Parts: sequence; structure tokens; C-alpha cells
Amino acid sequence: MYFLDEIERKRLVRDLLPLARKTGISEELRGWSWHEAPMKPYYEDEKIPMYLVCSRYCPSNRDVFLNKVEGVHPTINFKVSQGITLHETVSQLLTMFIEESLVNFEDWWEEKKGNINYSGKDEDGVEKLHRRAKRVWSHTLHNCNAQYSNACSKQPYACDRDVMSTSVPFLVEHKIDGSLLGLSGLLGIDCYDYLRSIVFDLKTISAFDDREKWHRLYPTGYALVLESVYEVPVEVGCIVWTSFKDDRLVVEKELFFINDDLRSWWLEERDKKLDIIAQKKDPGMPNECPEDCIYREECDR
Repeated sequence: MYFLDEIERKRLVRDLLPLARKTGISEELRGWSWHEAPMKPYYEDEKIPMYLVCSRYCPSNRDVFLNKVEGVHPTINFKVSQGITLHETVSQLLTMFIEESLVNFEDWWEEKKGNINYSGKDEDGVEKLHRRAKRVWSHTLHNCNAQYSNACSKQPYACDRDVMSTSVPFLVEHKIDGSLLGLSGLLGIDCYDYLRSIVFDLKTISAFDDREKWHRLYPTGYALVLESVYEVPVEVGCIVWTSFKDDRLVVEKELFFINDDLRSWWLEERDKKLDIIAQKKDPGMPNECPEDCIYREECDR
């Protein structure tokens, strides 16, 4: 999922990296400026999870109020369950591959499927998740094996650990403290390529039209957190969109420069949503509520 193909590598080296070097980033919009405005959150006593900062599924942000103020538990539908399942498939496979503790997919699935939970669960839904997870597993494993095998052939004197570190250079579900930026708990970054300094975020969508500009907020937020903790520049993000056409896996990537505009946008979302939590104010129903909103039942009451 996170390996770049030839075209993507060319775009990174010939386009994004030169753009980042030429344009630069304002010092006040670096994560390491967490101790002063605008990075420093106005409501220092309040914390918010990354997914609520970046998510714009609810046009009025009422989901933030329901979750953090009212304590409403969302309804986990198939779309959300599929996203969770495929995230776990990729992250756990990569972790096992890197640690050389790989197991058979069916054995992993037998243990995993007992934790699947969504509204209206039925055997057809579970079977669909099984088929799609298996395709994602196979796709990811194939790419890992190819990268590792290629690295082995070019590094005859390197030990296995060195080969793995350069062929699969990923921190997967890397746990990091986002509290300096007003975020709650330990965050889990989908993937961080530590050789190329790219933050990846995996998104599962139903169709091409489901791709959203605000999906870029996730890599942007994680880049800011990495900068705040490790004080190293992180300037390139990548969204990995996965979808299925008749159960055939489709993977698309979008590399982008994490510029001042994206950083400012993320800060605006964080501050706006922290204000909802701190002031305990209901922003009200949106003019149009998405059909698959996980808080729809609560709003329909």
C-alpha cells in the first residue's frame, strides 16, 4: 500500500521536494512551535482526538458535540467497519513482515473476525469483509516480498535487519503523543516512511467521487505532531485511497506538499472544534445529513 511506483517517485523527486525547498514553511506553522500561537491551542485544558479534528463528514460539526460533550456512542456501520478492518489488515501484516513473524491469512482472520462489529451485521457482510481483507493482505504481501527480494539482490553483504530497514522503511501505527498540540491520548500514524520522510494515511472509499480535499488534513496533522515531538521537518504527505470494483482492489495515491495553507487549515479545524467542546455548544443540525453518518440515529430523534 505504501510503496511508491516509478511515476510517484519521479513526482516526489522532481516536483514535490524541489517545491518544498523553494517555497519553505513559515516557522510559526512548524510543529516545533507548539509553545506559541498559532500552534499553541487556546483551550489548553481541553483535548481532542485527531479523527475529530480532521473529519468533515458532518457539515455542521455536530458529531464533535455529540461525541465529546454528550458522550453519544456512534453506530458502527459497514463502511466504518470495513475501514477499520482494512486498516488492521495492512498494519498487522506489515508489522509481522518487518518482525519476521508472518502467519497465514486464514489463521489471522479466524482470530480477527470475532471482533468485527457493525450495525446490521450478517454473514454476507462478514464474508465480504473476509474477501476484501484477503485481497488487501495478498496485495500488500506481494509488494513486501518484491521489495525485500530486490533489496537482497542489491545488498549481498547486508544483514537481514539492514535489508528489511531499507526495503520496507515504514513505522506502522507508530504511537506518538499529540498533547503538545492539544490532541488527546497516544496517536497511531498509519505509516511513516522514515527514509523519505512521508506521512501516509489510508482511506477506504466506495467510489472515485468519495475522495475529499479534507482527507489531506490527516497527514498534515500527523506531520505537525511528528515535528512537535521529534523536531524534524516533515513536508510530504500521501493519501492512499482503496476501493473495490466487484471485489477487485483498486489503489490510488495522492502525494502532496504539506504547505502553509494546509497547516493553517488544520489549526482552524482544531481550534473551531475545541471551542465546541470547551463551550459545550451544540452547532445544530446541518442542512443536509449524510446517509451513512454514524450519528444519524441520534440526530433523527
